[in-house]
Amino acid sequence: MAHHHAIIRWHLSSGDFKANTHSRAHEWEFDGGLKVPASSSPHIVPLPYSVEENIDPEEAFIASLSSCHMLFYLHMARDAGFVVTRYEDHATGILEKNSAGHMAITHVTLNPTVQYQGLTPDKSQSEQLHHAAHERCFIANSVTTIITTNIAD
Repeated sequence: MAHHHAIIRWHLSSGDFKANTHSRAHEWEFDGGLKVPASSSPHIVPLPYSVEENIDPEEAFIASLSSCHMLFYLHMARDAGFVVTRYEDHATGILEKNSAGHMAITHVTLNPTVQYQGLTPDKSQSEQLHHAAHERCFIANSVTTIITTNIAD
């Protein structure tokens, strides 16, 4: 069993809290000291109360699913004898009401493009590798979001 930690910091830096005109800018800190500027999504809380260039929880959720899938894909591809030289995913997510009527990211689509050195998997092998990566991804196994992978390689 592993324990993971994050520190989230916010303070009232501008605006009027009671009038709901305060900044949602905050900071995430992770082990090793990495600090990431974060905010609410401007799709949820309008500018200037959100900070568009900061990461928002919805983007982080999508990135987390994509990153986990990629890491398992790299592992599975290596075990299958392939050498991956580049992996890029333009992942997208849909925020909408779920069956309970609550806002949720209901669907994430992974769109990975993979490049290899030497031997390249055929479409069937690539599909099997992506399926295995999805099955093993800790984050995918932790959520009810529908995750689809469009295989471009």
